[in-house]
Amino acid sequence: MTIIYILFLASFFILFYNYVGYGMLLLLLVKIKRRLAGNTPPPAPCEPEVTLVVAAYNEEAVIADKIANTLALDYPPEKLRLLFITDGSTDDTPNIIRRYPAIQLLHSEQRSGKTAALNRAMAHVQTPYVIFCDANTLLNAAAVRNIVQHYADATVGGVAGEKKVISNGDEGAAATEGIYWKYESFLKKLDAELYSVVGAAGELFSIRTALFQPVEEDVILDDFVISLRINLKGYRIAYAPDAYAMEAPSASITEEHKRKIRISAGGFQSIVLLRGLLNFFRFPVVSFQYISHRVLRWTLSPLSLLLLLVTNIVLVVYVGGWLFYTCLALQLLGYLAACIGYRLAERNIRISLFYIPFYFLFMNIAVYQGFYRYLTGSQSAAWEKAKRKI
Repeated sequence: MTIIYILFLASFFILFYNYVGYGMLLLLLVKIKRRLAGNTPPPAPCEPEVTLVVAAYNEEAVIADKIANTLALDYPPEKLRLLFITDGSTDDTPNIIRRYPAIQLLHSEQRSGKTAALNRAMAHVQTPYVIFCDANTLLNAAAVRNIVQHYADATVGGVAGEKKVISNGDEGAAATEGIYWKYESFLKKLDAELYSVVGAAGELFSIRTALFQPVEEDVILDDFVISLRINLKGYRIAYAPDAYAMEAPSASITEEHKRKIRISAGGFQSIVLLRGLLNFFRFPVVSFQYISHRVLRWTLSPLSLLLLLVTNIVLVVYVGGWLFYTCLALQLLGYLAACIGYRLAERNIRISLFYIPFYFLFMNIAVYQGFYRYLTGSQSAAWEKAKRKI
């Protein structure tokens, strides 16, 4: 029973630390840093030349809105180069873009995936900074300006923007995605203030062009790998919450599930590709942040969730006691709430009491499925975008 008891406690600790404790510890460390460092002056305004790269695959339904949004960005047009790449698109996306002479279009009939498209696009980038964003997102007018000002700090090699899920408060998919991204934004803000964001989302992020390293074409999470390789080069990733990309929620829970499985498969692949970041001696702070924020979520946390339930059942059967009975009852109530949340999500009914446990379990199940796809090599690197509400 000693081993079972240790596994029970270890599982509980890992889950608590990964989803609650890390945020608390991060907040404490940031407060200590603020006291020691004092007030940090805001970044100096600057307007360097920058290229905005947009990868678009069969986006004819939204590309006109994306172009209008891009042309309305508050940044000197002579310093903002627009580069759209539509490789493999079989709809009218390339033809729509051709109507706008201010946009440089790269198009090939062959579809090799988003990673290959970004590699090809980067060969055409001549400005010192590049910003990546998705075709199905809309940026706030000051997004470019608010990103590039962070490069006044020579230690900054990249900048992560913010992602906002558009929600009217009634849609199940938006509610679940929104909760997740609000928590992620909280952690990103603290990560950046402590030292560096660990992994930028592809909806909106930027790097110094000179630091770009071509990405292997079988890479699933190109944005994650591109941004964290900046850390491997010794630079920080800053956070610009005032530069944000607005995106509609996944069209359904099924679509969001597909997206989570892909992210999980890419997460395991990234751990292998970015194994250098696990070296505490070379990257003490980044390693701590990377393992706490990312690696645990893709590895030990899903396993701990299962172990916590199994060991709790064993302890109730063979040891008893009110503590173990209470823990098991709480777990079973959580799983019941998750099941109810799933049924409600299918009907786009939003009740927070059920959505939170549902989305928590939903993400962890996707990790197991993603791990299977990674092991079997069945997850394609070609970008299969999730259907989203328009």
